[in-house]
Amino acid sequence: MAFTGKATYSAGATLPEVYEDVSDIIGIVSPYETPVLDHIGDARREATSTVHEWLEDALLPNWDLIEQSFSGNGATLTQIGMEHEDRFRIGDLVKAEGSSEVMLVTAVNPTNVVFSRGYGGTTAEALADEQKVFIIGNAALEGADASSSRFTNRTRRQNVTQIFEASVEVSGSQLAVNTIGVQDELDYQMQERARELIRDLENTVINGVAPVSMPEGSSTVRRSMNGILAHLATHVYEPNTDPIPPGGGAGSDTLNEAVLNAALRQIWEVGSGTVDTIVVNGAQKRRINSFVTASRGFDATDTTFRDLVSVYESDFGVCRVILCRSMPVDAVLLLDSSRLSVTPLAGRSFAFKRLGSDGDRERGQVIGEYTLELHNESAHGVISGLATS
Repeated sequence: MAFTGKATYSAGATLPEVYEDVSDIIGIVSPYETPVLDHIGDARREATSTVHEWLEDALLPNWDLIEQSFSGNGATLTQIGMEHEDRFRIGDLVKAEGSSEVMLVTAVNPTNVVFSRGYGGTTAEALADEQKVFIIGNAALEGADASSSRFTNRTRRQNVTQIFEASVEVSGSQLAVNTIGVQDELDYQMQERARELIRDLENTVINGVAPVSMPEGSSTVRRSMNGILAHLATHVYEPNTDPIPPGGGAGSDTLNEAVLNAALRQIWEVGSGTVDTIVVNGAQKRRINSFVTASRGFDATDTTFRDLVSVYESDFGVCRVILCRSMPVDAVLLLDSSRLSVTPLAGRSFAFKRLGSDGDRERGQVIGEYTLELHNESAHGVISGLATS
């Protein structure tokens, strides 16, 4: 929706003299665009409760981390502690990250996993605490009994709906007079308030938080939804203090390609989808634009200087770069937009409701109720604590 102006009931009616030459257009300068909502699009379904829930599932993990102190390099050790021994089965072929050695699991104990080292003619190599270990696959014995069944538990996630409302009130006199640029003052005020509420909805989708106690709300506790930033926990990076392996490195708070690609790679390694959306404020958008500054060339006949990156394409996804005023200026959101939905409560999408008139005025309320449905928070990420100048 594109609207042309702003007027308020409190300003009163201004009746121009006949000799005044006033354009019949009202200009508006306040920002009201909602690029993130426009990019996500309309929800495919409605919420049917103020506590909105959805289910998530995951495959059994095919990797783990070594949890073992080594007196030597561990090249001959066969019983090795892992963070999650239950991820392994007898017959699994296993390979440590950065190693060419293949190991065979021969026993799984409550506190360690027993390996046959140097399987298949490979050479046993050094291991280290916190080294990542990948399960290549399981080699079953011919004619063996069926293995014990394994499964994952589906996880129930939730968010709550938040009510967005604004009141409209116009006097009978204001409705009766001819107003410059406005045919129906009540309708105009309704459109302006709706524009403000949609702007607030986008801000809440990014920055909103739910109350600690009674998130479902009550007559005294306001029900507010968690936004994208509040949902994220797995991929939350601050490169100035925490390294983003591999390639990000700690010690720099400037957004650069190494930091961005390291974060994208980390998200790609744990998820089946890919990040397709990068959301930034103005400062970080300029940083992304600067990625191509050194390689940009111009011909002597060029009359237009372009310093813009609208799409960032890496090995880990083709991402549309969205400039959004609601984003924290020191942060970059990395999103898989297919796993996001801004969902209205059934019958509660933004609408105008007339209220009973209690005098010489017309009253109404613009109201809507929405929530954010964010699937698989580990498929998204945020880089924060970045330099803003």
